[in-house]
Amino acid sequence: MKAVATLLSVFAIAFVSNEAAAQARPDFSGRWTTEPEASADDQGRGQAAQGQRGQRGGRGGRGGRGRGPTGDMGSGWGPTITIAQEANTLAVEYVFFGRGDLQPPLRFTYALDGSETKNRVMMGRGIQEQTSRTAWEGSNLVITTVHDFTNPQNGQPVKAEVKQVLTLASPTQLVVEVTRGGVLGGPATTSRAEYRRLEG
Repeated sequence: MKAVATLLSVFAIAFVSNEAAAQARPDFSGRWTTEPEASADDQGRGQAAQGQRGQRGGRGGRGGRGRGPTGDMGSGWGPTITIAQEANTLAVEYVFFGRGDLQPPLRFTYALDGSETKNRVMMGRGIQEQTSRTAWEGSNLVITTVHDFTNPQNGQPVKAEVKQVLTLASPTQLVVEVTRGGVLGGPATTSRAEYRRLEG
């Protein structure tokens, strides 16, 4: 009887510990950007430049086509991202293509229970597949992704691993630290991106 009571106590402690850990986990939901905040002077210059473009016929960029934002290798995502976090999933969405490309934003979904998830992205001449798993390390979320691609030198399949660590440094600051494994004989690299929360 005493052994049963002890076993029940262990289960109760483990349950409470797991519940406390789940409650302590941060919610990364929101719109985030690495772009600096625009000052009043910056806004004035932007409006003046927009007016000048309008006087020239409203053509933006080369050949009359405006260029969209480019990818940010700091985090592996874009400079402005939207994160939607639910009980069991986290989704990251960002604009990669320019408006003239007529492509929707890229969206990646990750299971928060540690199970394997696959994301397929149309890039270049074909679809790239990424396989990811997540793990909580305290209040940090670690996303480990394996990218499959083809070695251009011999046509053989190659895998590259990328680890992204998300940390909510404050309610308005998100830090993403990235470690990229060496590919095709190259060295591993690390980078860090600091996002600030956008209102609205």
